[in-house]
Amino acid sequence: MESKNRKTFFMFLLACLIGFFLVSAVEVLRSSFLVPTGTDVMPASAVTPGDGGRAPGSFADLAEKVKPAVVNIGTTKVMRGGGYRSPFDGTPFERYFGDDFFERFFGDSPRREFKQQSLGSGFIISSDGYIFTNNHVVEQADKILVKLSDGREYEAKVVGKDAKTDIALIKIKAGDGLPVAEIGDSEKLRVGDWVIAIGNPFGLEQTVTAGIVSAKGRVIGAGPYDNFIQTDASINPGNSGGPLFNMEGKVVGINTAIVAQGQGIGFAIPIAMANNILPDLKAKGKVTRGWMGVAVQDITEDMARSFQLQDRRGAVVTEVFKGDPADLAGLRPGDIVTAINGKKIKDTHELLLLISSFHVGDKVSISVLRDGRAMNFQVVVAERRDRPETAQAGRDGYERHGLAVGDITPEIARYMGIPKKTGVIVMRVQPGSPAEEVGIQPQDIILQVNRVKVSSVKDYLREMNKKGAAGSAMLLIKRGQSTFFVALRK
Repeated sequence: MESKNRKTFFMFLLACLIGFFLVSAVEVLRSSFLVPTGTDVMPASAVTPGDGGRAPGSFADLAEKVKPAVVNIGTTKVMRGGGYRSPFDGTPFERYFGDDFFERFFGDSPRREFKQQSLGSGFIISSDGYIFTNNHVVEQADKILVKLSDGREYEAKVVGKDAKTDIALIKIKAGDGLPVAEIGDSEKLRVGDWVIAIGNPFGLEQTVTAGIVSAKGRVIGAGPYDNFIQTDASINPGNSGGPLFNMEGKVVGINTAIVAQGQGIGFAIPIAMANNILPDLKAKGKVTRGWMGVAVQDITEDMARSFQLQDRRGAVVTEVFKGDPADLAGLRPGDIVTAINGKKIKDTHELLLLISSFHVGDKVSISVLRDGRAMNFQVVVAERRDRPETAQAGRDGYERHGLAVGDITPEIARYMGIPKKTGVIVMRVQPGSPAEEVGIQPQDIILQVNRVKVSSVKDYLREMNKKGAAGSAMLLIKRGQSTFFVALRK
C-alpha cells in the first residue's frame, strides 16, 4: 500500500513539472512572435523636407533631392620648378663649393614646368550657371573644370572672389535649366540640428555625410571675419566649397575647414555671409566693406573695474582716425561701443563683423558709454581700405610699477616716426612686474593716463600719482600702427 501511494505521488509530481514546462514554452513563444497589446510599431521612414530637427530614419530621399546641384571642381595650375639638380645636393661637396656650383659650371638650364592639380566641390545657385565654392579651391588656378552630377563637364571662369571670407563665385556656360540648390537661412540654425554635407572628399564624387550642428559663431583664426558653423558631419580634403544642407534640403553653409588632428570637427561658412557679398562678387568681382574709422579693443576684467562697468560686453575705442566717419561723428578714444543700430555688441569681433556688413553710405546709429553716460552718434559708413580695425594685442626715465619711462627726444621721435610731443616712451619693463603682466613692452608709447593726454614724464607722473578707480591706472598705449588700453595695477 505504501509503495502504491509513493508511486501515485511521483506520478502527480511529474505531471506538475510537465505542465509547468508546457506553460513556460507557450509564454516564450508568445513573447517572441507576438506584439504586446497597446504597443504601436512605427516603421523607419526616410526623412523628407519639412521634418525639421526630428531624428531621421534615413537621409536617402533628402540626398537624392539635393545631389544634382552639387558639382565637382577640378583645377590645374602650371608650376615652374628649378633647373639643373646637382647630384651632390645635401652633401659636404655642396656645402664646400656652394649650392650654385653646377649652375655656374653648366650655365643656366631651362626651368621645368609641371601641372599641379587639385579637387574641390561647389554648388549651383542659379540656373544660368553661377556656382559658389571656396576661394582657396580656385585661387591662382589656370584652368577650372566643373563636372555636374550627370557627368557633363564645363570649363568655368572666376567671376569674383574674397580671400577674407574664403568665398568665390564661378560661372559655367551650360545654358538654362541647370539644377539649383535652394538657399536657406543659416541664422535659424540651432546647435543640435541635423545637417548633411555633400562633396568630393579625396576625389570620391557625390559623397554624403551626416551629423549635427555642434556650435555656431566659431572663431578659428582663419581670418578677420571668422563666424563658422561647427559640425560633426565628416568633412575631408575635397569637400571644400561643397554645401551643408539642413533637413529641408536648403543650403545653410559652405564647407570650408577641418581640424587635421581631430575627428568629427569640421567648419562651414554661414550661407548668410555668402549671400551678403554675392552682389559685390557679381558686379565688381571683389567685396567692398564698411569702415567706421576706429581701432577697438576687447574689455578685460581690470579695464571693466577701471571703467566701472557691470560686465565686459562691448568694445573700447582706442583710436579714432582723423577725418574718417567716427571722427566726423564725434567719437573719441575711450568711448565704449555697446550697440550698433540697437543690436548689442559682445566684443570687437562682433563689432567688426557687423560694421563690415553695412554698405558705403549707410547711416548707422552707434551707442557708446562715455565717462559712464550713454550717448548716441550717427555715423555714415565709408569704404574700408585695408586699414587696421582692431588692435592686436645710464638710468634715464622714472621707474614705477615695473616700468621706466622717458621723454621723447627729437632723435627718438625721428627714429619712431612720431611727433615729438607724443606721450612718453617705455624704456624698460621689469620681469614679473604689473607692467609685464598686462603686456607693456619697451618702445611702447604711453599716450594717455586715465584718459588724460601726457606729453612728458612730468605729465605722466602727475597723472599716475592720482588715485585711480579700483587702484589701477588706465594707460593708452601706441605700439607700431596699433593703439590699445591696459589697466595697470598701482
